[in-house]
Amino acid sequence: MPFLGFQTRTFPEGTHTVADAAAAVGVAPGQIVKSLVLRRASGTPLLVTASGTNRVDLAKVAALAGEPVEMAPAKWVRQVTGFSIGGIPPAGHAEPIETLVDEDLLAYDEVWAAAGSPTEVFGLAPQELVALTGGTLAAVAE
Repeated sequence: MPFLGFQTRTFPEGTHTVADAAAAVGVAPGQIVKSLVLRRASGTPLLVTASGTNRVDLAKVAALAGEPVEMAPAKWVRQVTGFSIGGIPPAGHAEPIETLVDEDLLAYDEVWAAAGSPTEVFGLAPQELVALTGGTLAAVAE
């Protein structure tokens, strides 16, 4: 079933973690896109799409955002995006969200992101991810 114009793949066993998703799809963990919703001090969301092997450096993200950020609580994420943690896609949210795209994703020809559920993913080129999200490439890894 398509998601945002991309063909999805369904894995009934789930793709909750980077390791699960990489094993299911048959790709390197770095090719998995983690869509992390952060909450700025001002109360607005910021989406960071990070390579599966990277830990997001909140201090770097705060500097890029121009204000402190924190990992957002699950209930708030659901309200803001319309999706639950574990299946958050990089786009297609209830309202557009400013997005930072991990520049390390450019090392791959193809990356895989959640398609709105913890059992569905879709593949795309990193540059397509940037275009799809309207995101800004950034160094977000620790």
